[in-house]
Amino acid sequence: MSFSKFRSTARLISSLHIASRPAPVIARRTFTATRAMSSPYTVVSTDAAPAAIGPYVQAVKHNGLIYASGSIPLDPKTMEIVSGGVEEQTKQVFKNISAVLAASNSSPSHVLKVGIFIKDMNDFAAINKIYAEFFGETKPARSCVEVARLPKDVLVEIE
Repeated sequence: MSFSKFRSTARLISSLHIASRPAPVIARRTFTATRAMSSPYTVVSTDAAPAAIGPYVQAVKHNGLIYASGSIPLDPKTMEIVSGGVEEQTKQVFKNISAVLAASNSSPSHVLKVGIFIKDMNDFAAINKIYAEFFGETKPARSCVEVARLPKDVLVEIE
């Protein structure tokens, strides 16, 4: 086959491939949702929870939803990690989350998704017990991931 025949055949195959696959509907919806994010959002801030330790905010509110940053076991008054083990750290994290939710005019009963990051999966049962006490009958979607390291070397971070 000559190079020119190969090139024209390749173009034909390429055009057939593109023409036979319409753009997925999901991609169009994703684009629309992304454009909607250009509308204003409200920054949520409270002294009852630790100030952000980096270039982020405690939470933002957009179109009726609250997007909370990860919370670590810092005492909001001292900005120091609470003493004790994973139980004490987890309780402090939930106090911080509760304060951010209250500042957002919300509560744990309205939480849709929780992400938990822990240094040791062996702590899962202890964290899970405190989690169940915090949320009660509410059962938000959740993921829990063991990580190598967390900010300030804490044992747990929850968003």
